[in-house]
Amino acid sequence: MRPLPRTPVAPDYTDDERDLLRAVRELVRADREMRNRLSDAMRVNPTDLRSLRHVIRAVEIAESDPQGSAVPGVTPRRLADHLGISTAAVTTLVDRLVASGHLERVPHPTDRRSVVLVPTEQARHEMSVHLADMHERMKAIAARVPVEARPAIIDFLQSLTSEMERGRLEVGPS
Repeated sequence: MRPLPRTPVAPDYTDDERDLLRAVRELVRADREMRNRLSDAMRVNPTDLRSLRHVIRAVEIAESDPQGSAVPGVTPRRLADHLGISTAAVTTLVDRLVASGHLERVPHPTDRRSVVLVPTEQARHEMSVHLADMHERMKAIAARVPVEARPAIIDFLQSLTSEMERGRLEVGPS
């Protein structure tokens, strides 16, 4: 049987363009694998981990708010919106994270009908233990990037991100 001819799926890339895009793919793969290892270490699934990271980040933002007006934590509705899942699915997810000791439901500070999700000290500690060293190493790598190259790198990565977030797959010529 004769091999099928290779079908070009993209325009011709220069070697440098191909290397740039390959490096991005490798970074995305390594990030996914690192998050899977972190999920395993914390004994939560990847969506639970995304939830924890989102809730912890929201609390960190509220804690750094100079006016103190930010709500510390995330409502279940906002978490559902962030994850792109239903509120029913978020209820199951939150029940699981509360049972595992990673999240707490606390009364909303301004809305008696609502609750706010906050990370437990256990969750914050686990994230810190597992990620502190990685973040230090990543900071050291970022610091080695020449200052004059940073705007181009940032623009490149933000442009790729925007293109990937467009929300549709365009197949064929426009």
